[in-house]
Amino acid sequence: MSSASSLTTGWQLNRQLGLAVVMTMVLQGATVLLWAGRAAERIRQLEHRAESLSDVSERLARLETHMVQTRQSLGRIENQLDRQE
Repeated sequence: MSSASSLTTGWQLNRQLGLAVVMTMVLQGATVLLWAGRAAERIRQLEHRAESLSDVSERLARLETHMVQTRQSLGRIENQLDRQE
């Protein structure tokens, strides 16, 4: 019956569980928290870079459009000059 009562109460902390095991678990928990914090910071930095790159890509698209329009204008000007000669 003692085995049935121990199953219903859950696991217990015995004296057999050494201080080293407890400290190892605490250190591993702290390491996980530090790792998660660093990962979150890296993700935040990458999101910031992606936002700034989207601004650059929009500007680049506008410059490309402007360049196409400038080439078209230059072509028209060259055609008019050729007709005048």
